Amino acid sequence: MSTLSAADLAQWICPHGQHAGHGCVTCYDASAEADPELPLWEVAAWFTTKRPIPIRALQDVHRHGRRFALDQPSTPLVYLLSGQVRAGLGAEAVAGVVGFLLQNRHVVDDFTVTEIRAVHS
Repeated sequence: MSTLSAADLAQWICPHGQHAGHGCVTCYDASAEADPELPLWEVAAWFTTKRPIPIRALQDVHRHGRRFALDQPSTPLVYLLSGQVRAGLGAEAVAGVVGFLLQNRHVVDDFTVTEIRAVHS
């Protein structure tokens, strides 16, 4: 994400001033009670960790009830967090999904987001 221009970086700032790739707990909390009239975003965030995430934790995310999934592609210590959230902006949607990781530090205590995507339906 560091190779982006200032304009590209600015488009990924959530309404609370956080870069979406760093997550925002406020956006995460807001997504739980978002207006059903807001666009539904499909979000994907790839991230790395210094330690493996236990299989049980990966499975527990699926039962979270927020339409989130945490998967591990074939590469060690690389993970994909995906989910559906309602938000006014793509940056807010991504910040909310990545905010899940901040809110649940017992699952992932240290992470670096390497790529983010958001599309609305």
